[in-house]
Amino acid sequence: MAQIVFDRVTKIFEPDDLVLEDISFRVEKGEFVFLIGKSGVGKSSVLKLLSRQEEATGGKIFVDEKDISALKRREIPFFRRKFGIMQADMRCLRDRDVYENLFLVMRSCGFSRRESKRRIAEALGRVGMAHKVKAFPQELSVGEEARVLLARALVTGPEILLADEPTANLDPDAAWDMMNLINDVNHQGITVIVSSHSVELVNIMRKRVLTLVEGMLVSDEKNAGYSSKALDIFEERRVRQLRERKSEKL
Repeated sequence: MAQIVFDRVTKIFEPDDLVLEDISFRVEKGEFVFLIGKSGVGKSSVLKLLSRQEEATGGKIFVDEKDISALKRREIPFFRRKFGIMQADMRCLRDRDVYENLFLVMRSCGFSRRESKRRIAEALGRVGMAHKVKAFPQELSVGEEARVLLARALVTGPEILLADEPTANLDPDAAWDMMNLINDVNHQGITVIVSSHSVELVNIMRKRVLTLVEGMLVSDEKNAGYSSKALDIFEERRVRQLRERKSEKL
């Protein structure tokens, strides 16, 4: 069975902001998947729906065969421990050093101080940041902080890594280093889903690529590069016309 299933998922922000429409795909355990498309097409919403930071308006999402819409409120924090999450609005706390930033995550998940120390050292070692354990975020370069954010996402031992534009603010060398680190994570058996605008990195990596246009999934290709549909104005018009025809039939 697939580890992740989106079954005709729709997301509408009230009153009538349609973000995703009728999205269906499956992800097997251990896959590496890119989500691509212009800003505003719903890439971040896919990741937030999957981790129950947001709820779907329609359709079903299954993780390990469990319908996540059926999760009780008290179950959601435990469910989220399946995920390591990197996203733009979850940066390091500026008044805490690197160790303390990761320790807060460990404490919130109920790990002992001894186990936290071991896991933090291991996570920082994986991303080449063990020597910066006592540094504050403002003392790090942009690329170094990105590595710490990856370590923070991995420190609890998640089954799935969700990375929302992890290379957005990085120079080309740092971006390539980050993607190699994420690829190494995937090779260790962790399922990876990355949203990205980077044509060059997607083309080089040759992974499975899901392409979103105007909130609809328009292609799903394996061992693929950056789909031209993601940037094609004519594809946008086709999707809009399709949506208009559907509305007229209702």
